[in-house]
Amino acid sequence: MGKKKGLPLSKDRINMQLVVITIGLILLMMFFSINTKNFLSSRNLINVALQTSISIILAIAETYVIITGGIDLSIGSMSAAAGMITAICLNRSVPVPAAILAGIATGILCGAFNAFTITVLGIVPFIATLGTNSIMRGLIYVMLNGIPLSASSAGKAFTWIGQDKLGGWLPYPVLFMAIIAVVCVIVLTKTKFGRMIFAIGSNENTAFLSGIKVKAVKFKVYLLSGLLCSIAGVILTSRVASASPTAGQGDETFAIAAAVIGGASLSGGKGNMVGTIIGAFIIGILNNGLNLIGLSSFWQQVAVGCVIILAVFLDVIRVKLKNQ
Repeated sequence: MGKKKGLPLSKDRINMQLVVITIGLILLMMFFSINTKNFLSSRNLINVALQTSISIILAIAETYVIITGGIDLSIGSMSAAAGMITAICLNRSVPVPAAILAGIATGILCGAFNAFTITVLGIVPFIATLGTNSIMRGLIYVMLNGIPLSASSAGKAFTWIGQDKLGGWLPYPVLFMAIIAVVCVIVLTKTKFGRMIFAIGSNENTAFLSGIKVKAVKFKVYLLSGLLCSIAGVILTSRVASASPTAGQGDETFAIAAAVIGGASLSGGKGNMVGTIIGAFIIGILNNGLNLIGLSSFWQQVAVGCVIILAVFLDVIRVKLKNQ
């Protein structure tokens, strides 16, 4: 009976979180629409969606990991590695589909390495993924000699993924992001796999005693993270028509911030994919609006950092109120 009574309260809290951040997003848009000339133009709004689309895919990957009680600090380097391998294959005249698959396979292998170090070697996610991030970034610099590699040799057969628009107005990266978001929301909220993820994050020991194969589920979550990061990396490489050794640096900060703003708890067991997407747009619009105002990019980083601290602080307050 206690569990049944608790379910509606949990849903109400999630809905309230979404309401609060949605209102925050609307207020932010109103502020920039009043203080800038072109913020609400269709061109600028589409540009915001385009600029944020790849980051949202990475934030979705991070949300899955955070809900399990872990964290992935290697999403930026996994994304960059996938883009690099794709570009290398294209420059060696590998067919576009095969080059893309090679890039995606790279991300999955990186995710598998994270999963192995965490579930088999028993290294805590923070250290394991921090190590993977350093390894992958170093290898990227070595393989590219610190110089961006062109990915335009295949022409439109590859660059359409990141540069063309559906119907002449909807960028394909935004379309791909929307499709991925819908699929990931369904997986997290409507499947047994999604329920097991929440159970592990809420109490790993209880989940194990309930018959959940904790290590196997965690392994799959990090594989999924690698898959999503590789897709983001391929899209980014197509969009800029090159693979850069610095691609993806700082993306983990954006992803973690978006997830926490969206209602994910860094202690695990709590997260909302729709909230993550709204959180990502809050950061994207904040950056865009401050840029239109003419604020230095350095101050933009300060603003985003303040938002992250505020979001984590609110999460701490939620946890304390819940435990009272």
